[in-house]
Amino acid sequence: MAIIPNPHKTTGFLGWIDDRFPLTKLWKDHISEYYAPKNFNWWYTFGSLALLVLVNQLLTGIFLTMHYKPDAAQAWHSVEYIMRDVPWGNIIRYLHSTGASAFFIVVYLHMYRGLMYGSYKKPRELIWIFGCLIFLALMAEAFCGYVLPWGQMSYWGAQVIISLFGAIPVVGPDLVVWIQGDYIPSDATLNRLFSLHVVAIPFVLVGLVVAHLMALHEVGSNNPDGIEIKKKKDANGIPLDGVPFHPYYTVKDILGVAVFLIVFLGVVFFAPDGGGYFLEKPNFQEANPMVTPEHITPAWYFGAFYAILRAIPDKLLGVVAMFGAVLILFALPWLDRSPVKSIRYKGPIFKTALALFTLAFIALSYFGMQAPTTLGTLISRIGTAIYFGFFLLMPFYSKIDKTKPEPERVTYEAH
Repeated sequence: MAIIPNPHKTTGFLGWIDDRFPLTKLWKDHISEYYAPKNFNWWYTFGSLALLVLVNQLLTGIFLTMHYKPDAAQAWHSVEYIMRDVPWGNIIRYLHSTGASAFFIVVYLHMYRGLMYGSYKKPRELIWIFGCLIFLALMAEAFCGYVLPWGQMSYWGAQVIISLFGAIPVVGPDLVVWIQGDYIPSDATLNRLFSLHVVAIPFVLVGLVVAHLMALHEVGSNNPDGIEIKKKKDANGIPLDGVPFHPYYTVKDILGVAVFLIVFLGVVFFAPDGGGYFLEKPNFQEANPMVTPEHITPAWYFGAFYAILRAIPDKLLGVVAMFGAVLILFALPWLDRSPVKSIRYKGPIFKTALALFTLAFIALSYFGMQAPTTLGTLISRIGTAIYFGFFLLMPFYSKIDKTKPEPERVTYEAH
């Protein structure tokens, strides 16, 4: 019996690789024959931009590590050496520091898109959970990296954040000493955070990103209508409302990358400190345990959570609320009881709640970076109530909200 050759089998060097590693299969399954909804809008570019910024952080971080010294006596001067004497060192450092802020901007917008279009609902619960774990790892990575320049805000920020663990009953004070490796932030603290920032957390972060993408491609991408395109397929099993990710969305993503790089590099070259928000002024001074900055603030991307911490008078309850503000995101797929996914078909109650949540988060982010005032504390408390109310009341208002019927097929206009 004659063996009929497979006409689709690759030959030559690529065929040799495919016989030993599923390169072509991976390309087809995840790019060229991965069918994405044809009605993606610009909100869907932030996922690929997050991947771009992650690569930027990893590559620039490698080059910075070649010259940085994780030593309390030399860390500040090694950063100065990178900025002044290493060829292109200032550009690489600013690509990394500005990249940290860009990462959070892109991730926040990516998560906000998920909130709007219900990307956390069945069957995408695991995608959302992986995304929340990425967010947690990113926060830990950013905190560790923020301390490494060993400037004034780095030092005192580390002291404030690590001291929060002291609020834990019984074991809190000992836990602070164990984390720091000393009674105050010192050389041991810097070494530990450096190890986490450069080795441990990046491994976890990359692994979670891979898991996030694998889960996404297993169930398929959501879309602005919240319609499952896999329900309607042609005779060949291809979704009627889907198009191959490559070349249709690779081209769109390249356009998004180009626009992003124009803005990002503009900031890197002309305003790398972001007006004092990306790199605070006290951090241009070497760490001094004997001199406390006039006002200790977190990095802007932690502003909302720091405002929640300060809004609650009791220290332990404030710490619980701050961490709870992040952990409550994990429960979102089971809090939303709406029969529809997308904000396009949800009713006025959800739209009002999301608008209030958005304003509250912006207000919390702002007041978290300002010196404490009576008015700021009051607004932070109101913002904290709205923040938690958005999630905790969701099982009730999402169930009674009047929704519009979802269409049978995705809505799409060529452009």
